[in-house]
Amino acid sequence: MAEITASLVKELRDRTGAGMMECKKALVEANGDIELAIDNMRKSGQAKAAKKSRPCCS
Repeated sequence: MAEITASLVKELRDRTGAGMMECKKALVEANGDIELAIDNMRKSGQAKAAKKSRPCCS
């Protein structure tokens, strides 16, 4: 397991605009790989956006 440092979390936050805990979680899941963390965050962000775009009522 890669060590997740504050500077790594800060870099991810600067590049994505996401919150600190979201960035740390993404880095842990990506085993410290910042590019993979960004890709995973993008994918999950798109999934959340797709859920929100569905109409709630007809």
